[in-house]
Amino acid sequence: MVKNILLGFASIALTVASAATSYTVTFYQPVMVNGSELKAGDYKLELKDKTAVIKQGKTVAEVPVKIQKEGEKYQRTAVRLNGSQVDEIRIGGTNTRVVFEKTSNATN
Repeated sequence: MVKNILLGFASIALTVASAATSYTVTFYQPVMVNGSELKAGDYKLELKDKTAVIKQGKTVAEVPVKIQKEGEKYQRTAVRLNGSQVDEIRIGGTNTRVVFEKTSNATN
């Protein structure tokens, strides 16, 4: 019986962990993501394997990313830009840093 209870807790933990892959990010100016220009505003950021999907209404941008875990949690979400190109997003309230890969579609 104890074994079944432990397996139940493990299943719940995996479900919660997999559900925590969607975040909100705000761009305060127009930015470029994988060759697509995104207007200033609030976007939904979904992390799927090694891909970030950024959505707002019908606007969708997908880009390959590296997801890194840092030692301490970030106090707030921060977007790092190189010109207008998004380089990384540090997700507030987590220790997750999303590093955007350079792609052949991206332009500077």
